[in-house]
Amino acid sequence: MNNITGKTVVITGAARGIGEATAAALLDRGARVIIGDRDPEELAKAVVRLKARGPASGHHVDVTDRTSFASFLDLARADGQGRIDILINNAGVMPIGAFIDQSQESIRSAIEVNFGGVIHGCQLILPEMVARRAGHIVNIASMAGLVAVPGQAVYAGSKFAVVGFSTALADEYAPRGVSVSMVLPTFTRTDLIAGTTPSAAQGLVTPTAVAGAVVKVLEKRLPQRSVPAHLRFLGPIIALLGTRVRRFINKVMGNDKTFLDFDATARRAYEDRVRASAPPSNDEH
Repeated sequence: MNNITGKTVVITGAARGIGEATAAALLDRGARVIIGDRDPEELAKAVVRLKARGPASGHHVDVTDRTSFASFLDLARADGQGRIDILINNAGVMPIGAFIDQSQESIRSAIEVNFGGVIHGCQLILPEMVARRAGHIVNIASMAGLVAVPGQAVYAGSKFAVVGFSTALADEYAPRGVSVSMVLPTFTRTDLIAGTTPSAAQGLVTPTAVAGAVVKVLEKRLPQRSVPAHLRFLGPIIALLGTRVRRFINKVMGNDKTFLDFDATARRAYEDRVRASAPPSNDEH
């Protein structure tokens, strides 16, 4: 049974990086792809690039705003001849640095984009998938959702939430015909790591490699896939180790400093984008 060809796929945060690479990979396999992003200029450029590969379109979406997400899905359904077969919740941000130095805007962004956006997408799309007893949701989590490192406290917290949420949701909706999966990449060569200097031991992966994992998850109906694949076993083992051993491994791999000691100037443009994606605080209403 072909789980990609001819399917309508919706991907959030897909104007660049992992999202765009995933859209390209799925178009190459015969899917119709609708991408969403909050950056209209980058979104338009990505749609032009993707249309060269197959039936692609794009619309603005702010995943932190449930109304915006709902409107985006309505437009995607229209593009997809009335149905959405696959939703990939990819939109995410990664503020880094000492926790006490992080702004409230960055903290809200990490929570509301990384976790709140996933909740919105799943709750909005599940009713129609349950009604059809068919559909697949893929949540892009992170190895940081299993193994937290210094300088990523809020990011890791948001991704731990996605891992737990996806696991529970998968078990809840499997009997109703809907698959819920997650993909957990390690440090990826995107703007998320701008200004950092990961060590060779940390094993950076490319957006194309993550896209390949998404394709595999869809083809095989896998509940989860780590990138690289061997971290499926190594990550949980590290998470269960004692504090002293875990901290020793972090030091050897460079995980203890990578997200605390970085080039703030080189990272400024990305961090500005992170803060800009924060929803208004209660004090701002």
